[in-house]
Amino acid sequence: MKFIQGGITAPCGFRCNGIHCGIRKNKSKADLALIISEVTASAAAVYTQNKVKGAPIAVTKANLADGKAAAVICNSGNANTCNADGVEIAEKMCVLVEKHTGISANDVIVASTGVIGQKLDVTPIADGMEELVNGLGKKSDKAAEAIMTTDTRLKECAVEFTLGGKTCRIGGIAKGSGMINPNMATMLVFVTSDVSVSPDMLKKAVKSSADETFNMISVDGDTSTNDMLSVMANGLAGNPFIETENEDYYTFLTALNAVNAHLSRMIASDGEGATKLLECKVSGAKTLKDARIAAKGVISSSLLKAAMFGSDANWGRVLCALGYCGADLDVEKVGVSFISEGGEIEVCKDGHGVDFDEVLAKKILSEKEIVINVTLADGDCAATAWGCDLTYDYVKINGDYRT
Repeated sequence: MKFIQGGITAPCGFRCNGIHCGIRKNKSKADLALIISEVTASAAAVYTQNKVKGAPIAVTKANLADGKAAAVICNSGNANTCNADGVEIAEKMCVLVEKHTGISANDVIVASTGVIGQKLDVTPIADGMEELVNGLGKKSDKAAEAIMTTDTRLKECAVEFTLGGKTCRIGGIAKGSGMINPNMATMLVFVTSDVSVSPDMLKKAVKSSADETFNMISVDGDTSTNDMLSVMANGLAGNPFIETENEDYYTFLTALNAVNAHLSRMIASDGEGATKLLECKVSGAKTLKDARIAAKGVISSSLLKAAMFGSDANWGRVLCALGYCGADLDVEKVGVSFISEGGEIEVCKDGHGVDFDEVLAKKILSEKEIVINVTLADGDCAATAWGCDLTYDYVKINGDYRT
């Protein structure tokens, strides 16, 4: 497997585009994206577990009930959430795709992101459809730009691998910077693939990958109302059809995890106001569940995130987070070290502090990417979570987000 260029248009049979249609006041910001497959694809998605859900989620769930899709339409600038006519608007967006592309409205994944509780006028979307469709092509960057809100940079990647002697590809784009503490998938993530796989196996792979990657991110502890990860696999690679958990399935899952983990890191490093990417690696846990809970608990701690912003080796905050996160662990066995390009330093062993060089620790924690290495010495399970530091700018960004 290798990383390649092309994003969501790297796999065979996919085209996309992104434009400014007028939902956002700033004309320099694209706000409408469309992704289409040349043929109907197997499709699966996972969604936010927030009880308050964006209207597009209900429509997408209904459209994916048969495990098939051929298009994604997504707007930014308005979440279409808590609106009385939200479902109607989301359905109209699907109908517009059918009108302009011929793809059935029932085969459309629809998503929205932006401010919650503001009515979404479908008129700009309708007016922009002709331009959007006419410009379809190998434009993964344009689609990635069009789904951004407070993101500061594009998030896309793709991988290439082999199944049954056939070259296969998976590509993805994502948006997410704030209101990020997923409990399903994350933010908005659209993944494409030319692998031939059954809807049931794709659904299984998507859920498994979400648990290992996107569910292991936290920027600010807030689970969004519009979180969605969707995957379309159109089969144009011509590989042997995957309909059981065979070797090809696990090869596909490994490639999907690679794309999703890469996007997860990009989302965490672009957290609102962030200056550092934090990666917590937990090893020696009793179970995979305990490893994931511990890693996510550390990365979600506001106090730990603030300490990382200040390059303060306050390892007690790691222990504190481990103590309340709910993982089954023995605090008398915990070890903690900090790692970056600046070096590595052990700060805790067997649940107690050890003497360490504060100057070296400051140097290590002053880097842009920091690994918090936690050893539990309770078993053989491991997990990784991603987050970012908590800075003054996070408050500034969210203090006037709506106005």
